[in-house]
Amino acid sequence: MTTLANALQSCDMLLIDGLHCFDFVHDDSGLRAECMDGRALKRWVFTPAQVAAARAEGGDWLIDSDSGEHRLVCMGALRAPEDDEDDEEDSHEPAAR
Repeated sequence: MTTLANALQSCDMLLIDGLHCFDFVHDDSGLRAECMDGRALKRWVFTPAQVAAARAEGGDWLIDSDSGEHRLVCMGALRAPEDDEDDEEDSHEPAAR
């Protein structure tokens, strides 16, 4: 059975209540996350018990906090490959004849 704690171990980014959050920490003290919403800094803190009690709903997780229920989606961040083969093809040097 997959738990939110297991899902957090392999994710790079969270979607919390529709906001993309790259700055989060999941450890023995729970889950802490923050992100900017326009000019406002949003912060969430979930205890280990709240993380353990999170409910899966499709690909989302519903988690309760002291301020109410929140919807989380664990996501992998998109990353460019380190070895970019296109760099060699895009060289503007004339081909040797």
